[in-house]
Amino acid sequence: MSDAETLFERIIAREIPAEIVHETENTVAFRDINPQASVHALVVPKQRYRDVGELAEADPALLAEVLTAAAAVAKLDGIADSGYRVVFNTGADAGQTVFHVHAHVLGGEQLGFFGRGDG
Repeated sequence: MSDAETLFERIIAREIPAEIVHETENTVAFRDINPQASVHALVVPKQRYRDVGELAEADPALLAEVLTAAAAVAKLDGIADSGYRVVFNTGADAGQTVFHVHAHVLGGEQLGFFGRGDG
C-alpha cells in the first residue's frame, strides 16, 4: 500500500470538508459527492486498509463495526425499513477508485440490478 494519504484519510482528519452523517470511535460516515441513489453515504474505518478483503483478514471486528455503522446510517436516513444496499467495491475492475476500504450505503428509492444486467 502506498504511503500517500488517501482522500478519505484527509476527510477523517477534517482537512477536506465532507457532510459527516455518523461517527464512532473507529468509523466515519459521510455523503458521497457523486450520489448514485437518493441516499448515498460512505462508511470508512478510520484505520486504513486497502479493500474489504484486507480488512476482513486483518481485523474482522472492525469490519463488523463498519457494517454496524452502515446500518446506523440507514436508520438515521430513514431507509432501514424500506431497504438499502451495502456495497464494497474491491479493485479497479469493480469500480474502486479510492484505495481505502469503504462501504457504500445506498437507498431511498428502488435500486436496479447488479453487474452487466444479462443474467
